[in-house]
Amino acid sequence: MHNFASLQLQCDKRNISAHIGGEFILICTYDTNLFLYSKKYWCRGDSRITCEILLDSESETIKTHKSHIIDARRRGLILKVTDLQVDDSGVYWVGINKMSADIMTSVNVVITEVPVSKPRLEPLSSLADGLTCRGRPVAVRCGCTKGTGVAYAWYQRTLHKEFLIHKSSDLHLQCGTVRKDSDYYCVANNDISSQRSDVISVQVLMPADRSCIYVVTMPGQPFYDCDDRMNTTTAKPPPPTTCRATTKIHSDTGNTSLPINQTDQELFFSSTQRYKSEIQKGHKEKEGL
Repeated sequence: MHNFASLQLQCDKRNISAHIGGEFILICTYDTNLFLYSKKYWCRGDSRITCEILLDSESETIKTHKSHIIDARRRGLILKVTDLQVDDSGVYWVGINKMSADIMTSVNVVITEVPVSKPRLEPLSSLADGLTCRGRPVAVRCGCTKGTGVAYAWYQRTLHKEFLIHKSSDLHLQCGTVRKDSDYYCVANNDISSQRSDVISVQVLMPADRSCIYVVTMPGQPFYDCDDRMNTTTAKPPPPTTCRATTKIHSDTGNTSLPINQTDQELFFSSTQRYKSEIQKGHKEKEGL
């Protein structure tokens, strides 16, 4: 009896798997010699006896906003369901109205999440300016172009271990939290798939709670370094000296420059002035004679 009924009504799918927001089309053929003008319907429920009719080929009032049924007669019965959601999963039946017992065939529908795509990383501030060289914080956002019900988590990987930082789409790097060289990556997942992002490398040049210096390297982002900041930050001041500024003088016999300090220069000019005064005093005494 069941085999005979299946020959009277056959559909191209017995199991349908689709994603949230998607659609499916079911095409069924039936014995047009017997049921060309019979009512066809689409109903939902585990049992063929108790299933609830959602729409049929004759009544426009039963047709739902996302399910459509077309009886194309000799070309078959066409059923289309759009805007699928998780709660659309279940057992459905395609039926043909018959006097003694309806001809029915079951279809199992499973609606799942859309698989996640590989997460893309996007800095929320430009890395080209070398913000981290000046100890500024940097935020990086992880996001998927495809996927439904996506959850994000950030992981940190060091030389010796790998661990979960937090479950969020954003990673915040700042002085006080970046204390060692590490790699960071994001994992996106939902109920049916999981994908991992590219790696962000962080090199800490000078750890500190404030005014630290670190470099963030990301695929697709401009490369920069902190050499200038490191030179100005770590340069040692010149050693203290008690000598005054040096001055160059030239001897009468050549072009050799002799550096002397300012104190010696003052003594030199003071002695020269006293020598000139004594010579002038001697001339005046001779004139007096």
